[in-house]
This record gives sequence, structure tokens and C-alpha cells, in this order.
Amino acid sequence: MEKNKSIDGLTPRRSKKAPTSTTKKSSSKKSATSAKTVKSAKTTKTSKPVKIPVTENVKPTQSAAPTPEPTPTKTDITEDFLKPTQVFDFDEQSGELKAAKDPSDTLSTKKSKKQKKPMSKKRKIITWTSLIIVFLLIGAVIWFIIWGNDIIAKITGGQGTIFDLFVESYEPLKTDENGRTNILAFGTSGYNMEGDEGNGTHDGAQLTDSIMVISLDQETGDVAMLSLPRDLKASPTCTATGKINEVYWCNNMNGDNEQAGAEALMSEVSSILGVDFQYYAHLNWGSLVQIVDTLGGINVTLDEDIADYYYTGAVFEAGTEYTINGEQALGLARARHGTTSGDFSRGASQQKILIGIKNKAFEKELSITDLLSLASTLGDNLRTNFSIEEMRTLAHLSSVFDLENMRQVSLLEPERLMTTGTINGISYVLPSAGVGNYNAIRNYVAKMFSSDPRSYEDYTILVLNATETPGLASTEQTTLEEAGYDNIYIDDAPVGEYAEGYTLYSLSDTAPGTKKLLEEKYGLTAQSTDTLPDSISHDYDFVLIINTVTE
Repeated sequence: MEKNKSIDGLTPRRSKKAPTSTTKKSSSKKSATSAKTVKSAKTTKTSKPVKIPVTENVKPTQSAAPTPEPTPTKTDITEDFLKPTQVFDFDEQSGELKAAKDPSDTLSTKKSKKQKKPMSKKRKIITWTSLIIVFLLIGAVIWFIIWGNDIIAKITGGQGTIFDLFVESYEPLKTDENGRTNILAFGTSGYNMEGDEGNGTHDGAQLTDSIMVISLDQETGDVAMLSLPRDLKASPTCTATGKINEVYWCNNMNGDNEQAGAEALMSEVSSILGVDFQYYAHLNWGSLVQIVDTLGGINVTLDEDIADYYYTGAVFEAGTEYTINGEQALGLARARHGTTSGDFSRGASQQKILIGIKNKAFEKELSITDLLSLASTLGDNLRTNFSIEEMRTLAHLSSVFDLENMRQVSLLEPERLMTTGTINGISYVLPSAGVGNYNAIRNYVAKMFSSDPRSYEDYTILVLNATETPGLASTEQTTLEEAGYDNIYIDDAPVGEYAEGYTLYSLSDTAPGTKKLLEEKYGLTAQSTDTLPDSISHDYDFVLIINTVTE
């Protein structure tokens, strides 16, 4: 064994305490003895750690005296144990071990990356403002969806959501056998659908004090309205009175079955008028205040004087245009005292109010706030069985309907088809033909709700023969009658100069539908009254001059 080497080629650590004396020379005998001692220590089993004696370095004979090593301190020993060990990474591509990066370098790099420039005050304000705006927008969208879904669900009875409004899909409106769509529109009088009015609920809040029929023709654009009086004698109801305004309430007393009440009322009105209904719309008349005020007021012109000083305060003169606010519109909608025909007058006034709302809604540019207000008001005060697709179709067809010439049908003019009477001390509105006899009413309604304007427009036609061939006016009269025209008169044209062929004159605006049909039949445009020769009578609605021989 070489000198100055420890056992197994390892240099043992020095003991904490240095030896008190150092031998300048070590004999080979002494080295051998030390080696034996160490070997014996390695092979001996002990339960306690064994101290390995430190072998003193033997100074070679030729060397100079060695410089004594300094005694290790406690700090040196600790650092010796904590000194990092070299770490290797295995490179999978080359299959070699490579020295890993110094962890301290990585740590210092991470620290340097984290050391960002502190955010300025202005930047903090901008950041927080942006976050607040984003959160407000998200909240507004969520609120709009919830609010919109609630409104659509209320109006359509749960048949749609707000997302359906943004889908371009249409569902054709249902029609009767004559191709018309009939809607029963009725109103209750409370300030909300529960009947609250002021600080309480009045007993008659769920009585349908207004009942209206709206009939539409999607092809021709014709729109007709007819109102029924609330005191009309109806089939037996849940009370001894038996008036038509009780039917809805009798079938929806608790307010939790809108559809049952509406369907019962549709059935009763259908049996009276002979009209097949496809839809209903229940409006709370109290909502008129919000609707009219949102529109900024509406314009109405009545056909009769109303002087209801004591009940509703509605006072209007016939033929005068009034601009009224929401409270005034509600008063007019309820007024039946101080009128010519009571409930019939009230029904006519309600039709005028609806026309005024329609006109103002079309002419006024509604803001987003206005639209939201109207949607909210209608959501709380309108119930219908229209699906969302059918409502979209109805809105889409609004340009087709001739709303300017919306017809108001009366059961008192030109024939008085209804009258008033008393049964067991109770006042009723009854058919003029007798209690329960609705035949004349049904025939008249069928005529007025026809899609052919010649059935419901009141007009006269004068046919003049301006040729030397006799009988042409009579022949034309027969032709027109066979085509469905009535009230035709014939004569020879006075001597004068007339245009070749047919010449048509329109002398009034009371029959726009008939005028359109005549223009289509003869392939020409009707001339105005100013162009008609003075020698020809102006007492007719239309004048047709024939100045050619026809087959």
C-alpha cells in the first residue's frame, strides 16, 4: 500500500480537533500497524458509528517540511456539506449526459422577468374603467335576455323566447273558409291584469267591458273592426244576469286560466256573429295611459258629441280633431254616459283610439327608450295566443294592410240590428229581431267581413251611352251585375264630345275598393270630378261613358 493514501483510495475527513503533536517521521512498522487497525475497524460490527483514525501523511525523505494545514472551522464543515452537487440532464436525441443549467441562473432569470415596471396611476384608472364597462355590458345583456324572455312569455303564453325575434322565419296566419283572419280583441278595465286600480281591486276589473272583432285579409289588405256592447244578452253564464261581459270572468275567476276564459268568450261571440275566430288578444285598458303617453299623445276625431262630465270627464265635439294624453284616452275609452248610443258609442270611441295609436306609432320615430317602454307595458298588459312566428308575420304584413282605410262596422247603421230592452228588471242589449234571434246580424256581418269590397261598400254607378247604337248602356248594366256590382243606373249621354272607348270617373272617396276593381276591369285610371262635363249629373259615385260599340 502506498503511503499518503487512505483506505480504498478515499481521503478521510479530518476530525474537528487537530492532533496535539505531529510526528516528523513515521516508520513503516507504525504505518502497518495503523493499516491493520483501520482494517479491523471496517470488519467489526458495531451498533454505534465508528470513528476512522486519521492516517498521518508521511513526509518523503527528499521533500521539504510540509506547511501545516489550517484547522477547519465549523462554517467550513457546514459549507462542505451544503455545497451543490453537479446535476446532469439526459439528452434523449444524442443519448448523452449533459450538464444541467445552474438552478441559480434559472431562478435569477425568473426573478428578473417578474420585475415589471410599476403601473402608472393613469393606466390603473383606464384598466379599472374598462373592466367596469365590460361588467356593465355583460350585466345589461343578461338583464335584457331575462326581461325580454319574460315579456315574450307573457304575451304569447310561453310560446317563444326573445331569441326567436332575431330568427327570420314566418308562419302564415290561420284563416277561415273565406280566407280571412279573425281576431277577438277584448279588454278588462283594471290598471293591471290582476284588476288593481288605484289602491285597491274593484269587483268588475275582470269583466270584459270592451269586445271587438278585427278581421284581416292578407291578400287584399282589407281590415274591418266591429264592436259588441258589454250588456248584450248572452247564453246563461255563472251569474243570474247573463251578459256577454261576464263570460271571460266566469271561466277565469281566479285569473290563472287565461286561455279557458278567452276560448269561452270566442265561442260565445262566434255563435252571435257567425264568425270563426283564429286568435284572441286580451288588453288591459288601463295600459292606455302608458302607451299613449309613450307615443307623446294621439289624435282622434269622433263622429258624435260626447259630454260625460260626471263619470269620466270625457267631453268632445264631433268632427273636431283632438290631441289627447293617456288619461284622456282612458276616459274616452270608458265613456258611455252623455253619448248618443251608450255602449255602442263607447265601442266606436275605442276603435278611434286604436286607429289613433296606429297612426302615431307609424308617424313617430320611436327611440330605443320608447320601444323598451312600450314592450314593457305590453308585456304586462297584453295576452294573446299568437305564436312568436305568427306575430313576426303580422308585423311583416303591416305594410300590406290598408290601415288608412280601416273600416268601422256598426250594428246600428245603416240598419238598426240591435236595440235595448228589460228582462226581469235588468237592462240588456238585444237583437232587433228578438231575443236569441241573430240571423240578420250574421248575414250583415258576413257581408261586411267579405273580402270583396262590392259587398260592403256603399256606391252608385251611372252608365251612359254616348254612341248612336241603342241598348249599349243596358247591355253594360247586365254585364256589371253579373260581375257582382249593384246600384247601377243607365241613360244616354248628353250631346257632346267624348273620348273614344270607355271613360271612367270617380266622384267620391267612399268606395276605394270598388274603384280599384272598376279600374282593373276596364284597364284604365279613373278621372276626377273636375274633368267630368258639366252636362252630366254629379250625384253618383262613378260614371262610366261608353263611346264605342262593344261585343
